[in-house]
Amino acid sequence: MNVPYRQIRAVYDDQTITVYQAYPAAIALPALAAGRFVPPFKRSRMTWIKPSFLWMMYRCGWATKPGQERVLAATIRRDGFEWALGHACLSHYIAGLHPDRAAWTAAAQQSPVRVQWDPERSVRLQPLPHRSVQIGLGGEAAERYFDDWIVRLDDVTEQAHTIRTRLTASNDEGAAALLPPEKPYPLPPPIGERIGATP
Repeated sequence: MNVPYRQIRAVYDDQTITVYQAYPAAIALPALAAGRFVPPFKRSRMTWIKPSFLWMMYRCGWATKPGQERVLAATIRRDGFEWALGHACLSHYIAGLHPDRAAWTAAAQQSPVRVQWDPERSVRLQPLPHRSVQIGLGGEAAERYFDDWIVRLDDVTEQAHTIRTRLTASNDEGAAALLPPEKPYPLPPPIGERIGATP
């Protein structure tokens, strides 16, 4: 199957989309108890959300890397997700997607959201030829995320550990069966153009 080079794939329904973040237990457990991010979480830093479960697993090493031992699935409002992308700027200059480097710099200074496209990962966390999106939220976007967009927080750490155990046992098919059912996300064309998604 040919996958478009830059495409958002995610678990979503008519109203919500799931994104992932990884934290130490000291941050994750209070957040899970409250259903939102609370202290000691620091709201002032840019927070990165990832719709791809496997890219999150690559980043956190199946929830084994220090400071990333708990993986949270945040169910957020789709209108909020699309607001973020509609106010985003790519994290680096790409010729053809911006008029010139100065235009990209000006947009980056004004935007509260960063979008970065990195190689998607296989169940063995090897890079694939197409890209996965990471979205950095700061300023107004982060405040909206924390206060308005989050519908639910779930702990998917055990799911990550179980998949890793199956991979260790060379049961790749069994591991893949536990992956979230991600599918292409229907981006409105103006938003897709803004973030450089493949049409």
